[in-house]
Amino acid sequence: MVKKMEAIGRVPAVLAMLLFSTLSASSSFQPALVLDMAKILLENYCFPENLVGMQEAIQQAINSGEILQISDRKTLAAVLTVGVQGALNDPRLTVSYEPNFVPVMPPALPSLPTDQLIRLVRNSVKLDTLENNVGYLRIDRIIGEETAEKLGSLLRDNIWNKVAHTSSLIFDLRYSTVGELSGVPFIISYFSDPEPLIHIDTVYHRPSNTTQELWTMPSIMGERYGKKKDVIILISKRTVGAAEAVAYTLKHLKRAIIVGERSAGGSVKVQKIRIGDSGFYITVPVAKSVSPITGQSWEVSGVSPSVSVNAKEAIGNAKALLAVRSAIPKAVQSISDIIRQFYAFTDRVPTLLQHLQSTDFFSVISEEDLAVKLNQELQAVSEDPRLTIKHIQDNAAVIVEDSEPDKVPDDPELLSALVDAVFKVEILQDNTGYLRFDTFVEPSAAAKLGEHMAKKVWEPLKDTANLVIDLRYNTGGYSASLALILSYLQDASQKLHFFTIYDRIQNTTTEHGSLPNIIGPTYSSKRGIYVLTSYFTASVGEEFAYLMQSLHRGTVIGEITSGTLMHSKTLQVEGTDIAITVPFINFIDNSGECWLGGGVVPDAIVLAEEALDHVHEIIEFHRGLKSLIEETGELLEKHYAIHEVAVKVSKVLLSKWEEGSYRSVVDFESLASQLTADLQETSGDHRLHIFYCDVEPESLHEVPKIPTAEEVGYIIDALFKIEVLPGNVGYLRFDMMADVEVVRAIGPQLVKMVWSKIVNTDSLIIDMRYNTGGYSTAIPLLCTYFFDAEPLRHLYTVFDRTTTTMTEIMTLPQVRGQRYGPTKDVFILTSHMTGSAAEAFTRTMKDLNRATVIGEPTIGGSLSSGTYQIGDSILYASIPNQVVLSAITGKVWSVSGVEPHVVAQANDALSVAQKIIALRGQIPAIIEGSAALIADNYAFEAVGADVSAKLNGLLASGEYSLVSTKADLEAKLSADLKTLSGDKSLKTTSNTPALPPMDYSPEMLIDLIKVSFHTDVLENNIGYLRFDMFGDFEEVKSIAQIIVEHVWNKVVNTDAMIIDLRNNVGGPTTAIAGFCSYFFDADKEILLDKLHDRPSGTTKDLTTITDLTGTRYGAKKSLIILTSGATAGAAEEFVYIMKKLGRAMIVGEATAGASHPPETFRVGETDVFLNIPTVYSDTAAGPAWEGAGIAPHIPVPAGEALDTAKGILNKHLAGQK
Repeated sequence: MVKKMEAIGRVPAVLAMLLFSTLSASSSFQPALVLDMAKILLENYCFPENLVGMQEAIQQAINSGEILQISDRKTLAAVLTVGVQGALNDPRLTVSYEPNFVPVMPPALPSLPTDQLIRLVRNSVKLDTLENNVGYLRIDRIIGEETAEKLGSLLRDNIWNKVAHTSSLIFDLRYSTVGELSGVPFIISYFSDPEPLIHIDTVYHRPSNTTQELWTMPSIMGERYGKKKDVIILISKRTVGAAEAVAYTLKHLKRAIIVGERSAGGSVKVQKIRIGDSGFYITVPVAKSVSPITGQSWEVSGVSPSVSVNAKEAIGNAKALLAVRSAIPKAVQSISDIIRQFYAFTDRVPTLLQHLQSTDFFSVISEEDLAVKLNQELQAVSEDPRLTIKHIQDNAAVIVEDSEPDKVPDDPELLSALVDAVFKVEILQDNTGYLRFDTFVEPSAAAKLGEHMAKKVWEPLKDTANLVIDLRYNTGGYSASLALILSYLQDASQKLHFFTIYDRIQNTTTEHGSLPNIIGPTYSSKRGIYVLTSYFTASVGEEFAYLMQSLHRGTVIGEITSGTLMHSKTLQVEGTDIAITVPFINFIDNSGECWLGGGVVPDAIVLAEEALDHVHEIIEFHRGLKSLIEETGELLEKHYAIHEVAVKVSKVLLSKWEEGSYRSVVDFESLASQLTADLQETSGDHRLHIFYCDVEPESLHEVPKIPTAEEVGYIIDALFKIEVLPGNVGYLRFDMMADVEVVRAIGPQLVKMVWSKIVNTDSLIIDMRYNTGGYSTAIPLLCTYFFDAEPLRHLYTVFDRTTTTMTEIMTLPQVRGQRYGPTKDVFILTSHMTGSAAEAFTRTMKDLNRATVIGEPTIGGSLSSGTYQIGDSILYASIPNQVVLSAITGKVWSVSGVEPHVVAQANDALSVAQKIIALRGQIPAIIEGSAALIADNYAFEAVGADVSAKLNGLLASGEYSLVSTKADLEAKLSADLKTLSGDKSLKTTSNTPALPPMDYSPEMLIDLIKVSFHTDVLENNIGYLRFDMFGDFEEVKSIAQIIVEHVWNKVVNTDAMIIDLRNNVGGPTTAIAGFCSYFFDADKEILLDKLHDRPSGTTKDLTTITDLTGTRYGAKKSLIILTSGATAGAAEEFVYIMKKLGRAMIVGEATAGASHPPETFRVGETDVFLNIPTVYSDTAAGPAWEGAGIAPHIPVPAGEALDTAKGILNKHLAGQK
């Protein structure tokens, strides 16, 4: 299918001066030749955007005297070719000198006789069916749309229908050198589904300035090949033109795999055009193709194959590729069966299988690719490194069978010798036991060896102070033996769960724990055990090291273990050289975590050969570990601000040590890290911190230094940055909180050089984004500048744990220089770096509503932290020793940092503050303007005046002083107006322009009306009419006949009617009079309501209408109206009238209490708008419904209203009968 559309004319694009840089001038014909050539390019070259300014460049070259002087015309043609190709980077542009050239136009194919066409097609097409029902189709000419239509039945019966029944197809375009682009959509459609249509190409033709879109076709002659069967396209360096378009499109639609050589890189259309009247010709590409799939083209660059091979070898490669691809479904099914049968994570199996079935294997062109693709997909979904797929190099099946256990002798001497061979026991220096074994023996063998092991292993080791278990040469064995070895390493009285084995093949779950009645002495759990590992430690040896860590029973020292996959089967996928390794056993530790292998990371990573030497260093470190932990707890209890938390944390630390959680600690660095993690987790206070330092920290003895007179100026310049921004906005940045004594010392200069320059600004931005803290002593002084002298303000209260004192922090009675005062806006900018005393100042100003905080949440530092040495070690504890209580709530300040009023990226905080300042500058005018609009226009004059006065009062009392965004302003103003007036319709609104009226056809109007109205005739000829919005009178009037015909006539002849307005939210009231009129007789005019319009001061009578479209319902038949809390606006006006005049019974809930449709008013010249109800109904007959709602005659829940109404009317009609 080809869609044509006119292209928008464009300014010709640029040709660089390169065209003329090699040429020089004199003879007369050259300038004219170049100008004519440029004209041809401007009118015909398919990339006009590359030619901008070309004519001006040529004229400039001619005028400059650099006229072409090459007299030999063939040389000139060659030079021009080099210039134009270089300038436009297009090798298809060539200039030739051919004075005797005679253009030859080959006859168009459709014009040939039918018999010649048939011969031509048969000579350019070859069709065959190869082994395994593989189709082979060779096409050497892509015929165009007209020819295809002329030969439709021939092509269908002799080519396409025969190809359609093959299992896969080799589509040979290696010799396709001619063709028409109009034939491409048919071929692409043949390999696609009918729907949806696919946009496959866009062709721009420069001479006609038109664009053609090529799409797939909704219907084609013959049977489609479809999208599911494999297609291999063969191409060569001779493949050109339309054949390239076919290959390129099917490749990028992921419909065909391309095999062969890169194609020629031809063109959609190239023309040889004579330059003026000379013998020179220029060859120009006049049309271009742009793929909507890639945004690029096959022209010039050609189509790159998916599999690059010599063109002569392409068929063989294609057959091999199809063999690989035909095996994919079976391979995937085989892998799915293996996973279903063996994979230990049974809960993950359905997801894995579903993912495999939905995986796209289009890119797979070899078994290696298939293995890689399958492995990537399984890894991504399973997140299990044990489940792997690999390509193997030989064809032998790779099935790992469980080896048979070695037979264990019964002879005692042989058993004793076996123990000596398996276990090596020594006593090292400092009474440290040493045990080495290089395999975990089979459990039944271990039972036979029990007495010998007790005598030769555990008896010699029982009194050692610590034990080294050497697994550096242990390559595995039997997992079932783990429980026996672990049981010896616990107290006999302990009953512990070690690990769980889930076996998928046996579908069994076996828990392994302490073994009862083991022979010989056990090794006390209080003594240290040190496990040595190396890269050779594998299989069960790794499991043992892993369990010693997870059980907190030992310290692992050495190298990361081998990461040998455990409990897995490696099976060859039938018919392939692909193997899948699938874990059939899950090894689950005592915490319920499944170990996925990958190697055990030691607590102390050292070279395997150095591991034993490091054991002695770590044992020595562990001897003092409990003392350090106890001293940390004592420091907490003495200094931490909240004593009960400190006591709890201290107990937890000792409990963790007793449980063995600190066995993984091997030096001061790891101890500091572990202590910090435990302190913060248990206390919930991230400020607690343990660190190690080889030299005593300066903070232990830090005393603020009072600067000299010479240093003062430098300090002020370094610490403070000030600026007066547009709008008389002060900006003050300081990145450290100095001690109060330092501030007092530099006070006179600080006031003169900094404060005096910003104190008279209209608002102030204090930038604390880079202030990480310092001393809190200057906070009262700093805060004082932003409050009046009297009364003194309570800022916050500090409880100091070290001194057990409670201190109320107040503003100061006197300060140096002028105060900023309590009324001008202050903004504090924060970031995640803002900490310590800077946070305290920010939180104080926020607590007291004296500043708007903008930026990121602060770091959550403490007001004061003490640094204390832990014993006489190089460890130090940073402990918050003060608690701060809010002056407003009396509650302890949170340790999580200050949450800004306005959250923004730190980099944006300053600009956000400036926007807020600009907004707040408008707020007084907005509030005062809103008050004036309400006083002058609100429907109820007295209420409007009262709301106006109170709104101005809120402004004066500072209620709007902390508004930070337009959205906040509008939300607060709406909330205040509702509170003050009780009218939910009086609120802010957006000034959304009305949509232009739609031009509906009669059919569309009928469909719209059917959707908008719901009608029914119920039992006893009771009509039911529901609509959820009232329309404008003028709009309704124009379609009244349609409404009558398709809605009203269905219910007008009923004996009673229910009008359902439970979901009617209102709309214009202009149609109310007309709708009401249908329920009264035509013989007299009835006053429905008096509408008072406040802005104009007029009252309008709302009366029934004489002339109506359709039949009236009349005044005599019963009418019930259903209402709910959602019934609002115009619907309420209708209910109000019908109830007031006694024309209808109201059943349901009280209505919303909205208003007549409000008018939208702009507040001054701002972009704030108000919805103000300006009209109210006559209140002579009762209270207003606006803002109050209308009470029903029969109150029932809205969901029960229809059944209630039907019951009333059925009873009434039965009585009449």
